[in-house]
Amino acid sequence: MILSLLLSLPVALLTVSGAAVFAHRHPGRSRGIYSATLVLSTVALCVVLIHWLGGHTPATLTLPIGLPWLGAHFRLDALAAFFLVVVNLGGAVASLFALGYGQHEPAPERVLPFFPAFLAGMNLVLLADDAFIFLFAWEFMSLSSWALVLAHHREVANVRAGYLYLVMACFGTLALLLSFGLLAGPQGGYDFATMRAAQLTPGLAALTLVLALLGAGSKAGLVPLHVWLPLAHPAAPSHVSALMSGVMTKVAVYGFIRIVFDLLGEPMAWWWGGLVLSLGGVSAVLGVLYALMQHDLKRLLAYHTVENIGIIFIGLGLALAFQANQMYASAALALTAALFHVLNHSLFKSLLFLGTGAVLTATGERDMERLGGLIHPMPWTALAFLIGAAAISALPPLNGFVSEWLTFQAILLTPELPQWMLKFLAPAVGALLALSAALAAACFVKAFGITFLGRPRSPAAAQARETDRYSLAALFILAALCLLAGILPGLVVDGLAPIVGLLNGGAHLTAQHGQPWLTLAPVAEVKSSYNGLLVLLFMALSGSLAVLLIHRLASDVARRGPAWDCGFPESSPMTQYTAGSFAQPIRRVFGSVVFQAREQVTMPPPGDARAARLEVQLQDPIWDLGYAPITAAVIAVSTRFNVLQYLTIRRYLSLVFGALVLLLLGMVLWR
Repeated sequence: MILSLLLSLPVALLTVSGAAVFAHRHPGRSRGIYSATLVLSTVALCVVLIHWLGGHTPATLTLPIGLPWLGAHFRLDALAAFFLVVVNLGGAVASLFALGYGQHEPAPERVLPFFPAFLAGMNLVLLADDAFIFLFAWEFMSLSSWALVLAHHREVANVRAGYLYLVMACFGTLALLLSFGLLAGPQGGYDFATMRAAQLTPGLAALTLVLALLGAGSKAGLVPLHVWLPLAHPAAPSHVSALMSGVMTKVAVYGFIRIVFDLLGEPMAWWWGGLVLSLGGVSAVLGVLYALMQHDLKRLLAYHTVENIGIIFIGLGLALAFQANQMYASAALALTAALFHVLNHSLFKSLLFLGTGAVLTATGERDMERLGGLIHPMPWTALAFLIGAAAISALPPLNGFVSEWLTFQAILLTPELPQWMLKFLAPAVGALLALSAALAAACFVKAFGITFLGRPRSPAAAQARETDRYSLAALFILAALCLLAGILPGLVVDGLAPIVGLLNGGAHLTAQHGQPWLTLAPVAEVKSSYNGLLVLLFMALSGSLAVLLIHRLASDVARRGPAWDCGFPESSPMTQYTAGSFAQPIRRVFGSVVFQAREQVTMPPPGDARAARLEVQLQDPIWDLGYAPITAAVIAVSTRFNVLQYLTIRRYLSLVFGALVLLLLGMVLWR
């Protein structure tokens, strides 16, 4: 019954998409479409929460559609239910935000038909129980999001972003198709139940893992498959960017978990975990380093998606390494940390993208160098953005701290692994994780400080006004959830226990709801524990006490003097600390290796009143070394083959005849 109800949701969303096509002239079409998606996503969220928290058994359903000999298989289990919560919560909040934000969309007819279709595609991916429906829904999700990326197609950068996104999406789908083909085997059992029962050889299982890593990693933004993400996410409207970064990347993580942890079964080699762990660590550090260099708020947040996907894959890699050595208790901790961070990232990244959308609506600017001082005209947006910035920086008592703390706890258990390679690799990845957390904090000090503090750097920033009530409601719902997940982490861990047990041979963390004062003790209370509620109370009491003492003990005598100018006595706002100057120390340390940074200073001659110019050029070595040669080779080959379109009919017939002869010779030799 519940599964049938959930399957009706994509149908209803597609109906809304059709209505959006025919209602393009209606004046209230935006509010009507987003209200419909809000209601449908909220209903689905409530239904899934009832099923997930109620402890219901998995539900299956087969419909006579799809491939004639296969049918369409659907399944709702604990894993799918959790990700359905992430998808529909993100869809509901994005729809609520769009009730206000959508009124400012310059081309709503290019967004409205595809927004519900995008939500429908993500829901279908999570409910699919065979390879055909999974890949069909995956491609539908990719194409609808591609259309949303090209909503503002008149901008050349958006067209390039859409093209690159489409190419990477096709590559990822091909990799997933091949992985499902290996799982199906020669018998061609494309339903997931048959794949679970199949026994692959170690070589085929390893190849399936690599293909799943390529297919899901390209959609999630895992390094080195991330090149499309910092281009596509900023190109889309802000509420779509929130869905792509906070939700769609989690659907990609779901695909990897479903294939590797569910369909493949037990890991057959310890190096599986080492491979995933290494890619996660590199993604976490490179993502945050690239984010630090950005001036565009949306590109900064897009690169932070790469960082957080890396943190999730660190947890998944640790889980694979522990499972390969039958350390299921430790694997349960790593899996819990990864799934917790899936939820956390969907919350604070959606909050930050929506906050950026509010700034963009108020000012028309995404460049931090043209913002500043927004805390005065937009205090509520600034507060919500600050909470999201603190959460993504892993500061207690917010949710980002808990999942990263759990990941560190799992890393501390790696000395028990028997493989020396993992004993050296895991601490190194732990150091990379600590570095990424520190750099993330520095990055969001820059983002919040340059955007909201100081003085306005442009007339648009000076004339900004607070966003609408719908947008503020969406922002503070996410901010409240970030706080609740941080001070009540035990409830989230207990909610994740059925999922961890499903993926980990029945082993999961002990129940946390019985701990005193809502303490989280994943291993043992004497070894490691965390209490977000006590941290919050300590911060509130110490802050209140500090304010009281200052007011009691401070002198009442007023002393007037010139305001401190921070070393910049000029009255121009452009003399303030900038985003570029904030990132300069990091650029000087890592620039030559990571960014291939080049600085060029142009000084005017003596007596010339023109200002000096500092130009900084940054290159992505992954693109230059990996993708650029492939692009050049494809262009060169296609140029050579371009002569084929100018052949005569006789030459075309000769080529066809020659191909047939070669085909027949090949068949004879094969026999």
